[in-house]
Amino acid sequence: MQSIKQRYNIVGNCDALNRALDVALQVAPTDLSVLIIGESGVGKEIIPRIIHDNSPRRREKYFAINCGSIPEGTIDSELFGHVKGSFTGAINDSPGYFGVADKGTLFLDEVGELPMATQARLLRVLENGEYIPVGGTEIRKTDVRIVAATNVNIRQAISEGRFREDLYYRLNQVPVQMPPLRQRGEDIVLLFRLFAMQMAEKYRMDKVVLTDDAKQLLMRYKWPGNVRQLKNITEQISVLSAERQITADILSRFIPQDQETTQLATIRSEGEHSFENEREILYKILFELRSNVNDMRREISTLKKQIEDVQVTGNTHSQLPTTQLAPANLSPISSHLTPLTEEAEAEEYVEPELESLNLNDLSRQMLEKALERNGGNRKKAAQELGISDRTLYRRLKQYGLEK
Repeated sequence: MQSIKQRYNIVGNCDALNRALDVALQVAPTDLSVLIIGESGVGKEIIPRIIHDNSPRRREKYFAINCGSIPEGTIDSELFGHVKGSFTGAINDSPGYFGVADKGTLFLDEVGELPMATQARLLRVLENGEYIPVGGTEIRKTDVRIVAATNVNIRQAISEGRFREDLYYRLNQVPVQMPPLRQRGEDIVLLFRLFAMQMAEKYRMDKVVLTDDAKQLLMRYKWPGNVRQLKNITEQISVLSAERQITADILSRFIPQDQETTQLATIRSEGEHSFENEREILYKILFELRSNVNDMRREISTLKKQIEDVQVTGNTHSQLPTTQLAPANLSPISSHLTPLTEEAEAEEYVEPELESLNLNDLSRQMLEKALERNGGNRKKAAQELGISDRTLYRRLKQYGLEK
């Protein structure tokens, strides 16, 4: 174990780390698929290298592929190759990683980011070593050892339909759990010492040293970015701190104040509702939109009643021809009232030939009469007028009738 740590520059003696390394060494001589599980920045990339270097395939090729960094449109071609002319830019045949790494080892990092179609292709390779290049018809064979890693909750991804359950069991023949930095105790101080020494040697500066209270602060922090974050902070202190002996006060200036943060993307417990699903977000927006449309319909219905009252008033009192207020001649009023929303009321509109008529005055009279008929009950008055309570209150305020 010590020789492995020295060879791969692994610092730490916590039980969880030693157990992960021990599993890697035991599974290395086999061809079983390995799934490495752990948070981002814990050093999962060390395990597949150890497995390959201690396996019968150590003299063959080893490739590490970040599945999350390859665009969805090209990832099948990258992994399984393509034939000439299968898509724009395919000027030659390509064997892909599975062709080039035959007899060797492939490390698929962030395997949880693979598209569903690519997962189906990967499952076939794991089951019988067969794959078909993009645009091809000929089945090809490959003998590749697969080691995968992920920092997502695969169980949750399966329940959400983002990851194939059968592929999970094929990849997870031997699981390796990498511990987060916050669970490694005094390993945190040892890693800080290593990174500080590396900085001192690289830039020919005095090494920074932690006091006892600084060590306690370092181990209390939750390290959401794990080893990667610790290395960044050590490098910052080495360059920016004028003092070479780092106290807790100096260290606190470089450590974020939110010490309880562990991960940016937490795993939710079962039953907790989440709007991460885009379809649920869309449904929520549509429901809200439907509610707004219903309010607009009620307002339009009220405005139609107001227009009808204008027609009646014009015929009874002004003795004007009804054709002046026929539906065909109401388009100016309709177009003027169309932009009604919850935030903006219709502005006063005066028909050129009916200057004595004012829609706002008529609307105010209708509100007053509705309130009188319902004994001042605003809710009943709103129901009679066919408008929402909120619209009624807003109009009462507009006309100075809210008291």
